[in-house]
Amino acid sequence: MKSPQSVTGPTPGLVERNPLRRPGVTTGMTAPEGDWRLIREERRPGPMQMALDEIAAETVAEGGPATVRTYRWDPDCLTMGYRQDPDTVDWGFCEREGIDVTRRQTGGGGIYHDGTGDIAYSIVVPGSAVPGELLDCYHLLCEPVLDAFARLGIDADYVDGPVPELYHPACYLRELHPAHDVVADGRKVAGNAQYRKRDAVIQHGSLTYSVDAERHLGTFVDPPVTADAFRERVVGMDELADADRETAVDAVEEALSAWIEGTDGTSLTTDASWTADELDRARELADAKYRDDDWVRTRPGERG
Repeated sequence: MKSPQSVTGPTPGLVERNPLRRPGVTTGMTAPEGDWRLIREERRPGPMQMALDEIAAETVAEGGPATVRTYRWDPDCLTMGYRQDPDTVDWGFCEREGIDVTRRQTGGGGIYHDGTGDIAYSIVVPGSAVPGELLDCYHLLCEPVLDAFARLGIDADYVDGPVPELYHPACYLRELHPAHDVVADGRKVAGNAQYRKRDAVIQHGSLTYSVDAERHLGTFVDPPVTADAFRERVVGMDELADADRETAVDAVEEALSAWIEGTDGTSLTTDASWTADELDRARELADAKYRDDDWVRTRPGERG
């Protein structure tokens, strides 16, 4: 086992570039035109949440509405990055603690999502409606994320400059990237990732409401990072704003709605629901892929 790393003082590179945004005031990067639906926070297992992102992509690729949603992990879940080595996961810890494990379609390291400390969202939109340049696409789709923080009085922005890696298998402890890593108070508060499927772009991400460093680190095998070092890299909204979790979720949903409604040529159905057909297909996909050991416990290129 490697010796634990400890971080003291400000982390180099974590410099927020912009003053606090006014809630609802964006940089002009509003949602693409078209029909949209907002699906408010639902509790579901991780494999089902990952499957629903894919089903939403099929819906929009077939001419249905684009989707924005918030969601909650029930039970707690470790999502592995697309190419992550399964040997980095402490499977025994996850089983003992009742933590689901699945593998994302997106890259990066593993992320522990607990039912209270993590606020998840996804945006699913036609690929033709967003910029082809990856950085521009991230910044367009992250606009409501930054607005959500502003609505809570949290000064958050993309990380500005390189931040060294602490532990590669854990997404939140990898080198931070200005395309998709959002920081506040000098620490990471949100991460976002994208993939394309069937002419659709899926962006999903996690906003940290509260930090459970010990449990997060416990999902990995012998991480060379202390819980204190983790807390010096990652911050929760509950440390930065006087807001309970329900208020924070409301802020995310309000920001997503405002982002869409700020564009001419859009229509938004709020309080939307999945269709029965979408849910049936998502359940089938969750069982066939996101709960399947061949997908979860084997890296691409090594599968049977």
